[in-house]
Amino acid sequence: LRGDRVVQIDRRQRKLTDEATFRANKGFGQASVPDFLALTGDTADGIPGLDGFGEKGAGLLIGAYEHIEAIPDRADQWTVKPRGALNLAATLAAHREEALFYRKLATLIDTVPLAESLDDLRFRGVPRARFDDWCTLVGSETLRAMPRRWAE
Repeated sequence: LRGDRVVQIDRRQRKLTDEATFRANKGFGQASVPDFLALTGDTADGIPGLDGFGEKGAGLLIGAYEHIEAIPDRADQWTVKPRGALNLAATLAAHREEALFYRKLATLIDTVPLAESLDDLRFRGVPRARFDDWCTLVGSETLRAMPRRWAE
């Protein structure tokens, strides 16, 4: 997510999420998502996370500290108090290196050299005919109205 130009669309709930909405809902910014996933896990990507860390507790900690290495080892040093803080602190202290590895697994690498220029990759709108065909293929009539910009 980047401002209101790179957004996420939830087709089930018919919601558009931009960067500000994400921060308001989660309590932390996009740069902290790999840290959050390292703590909670991500089954889709095979990241196990740390035992005991759920979305609420991890969200509080990441919202307060942004990155795993900034979270103090001891719960009595935390500025936020998630449920089960003593157990979470003990787990994090014992498995911090694993969490840092999980963060690395959850980090999107955006420095890969590309043969295309930025102009080649610039969004020019949704190709209407191909998009309509795809909507028919996946059986989603509600998506047809979502694009705000059509390709010329």
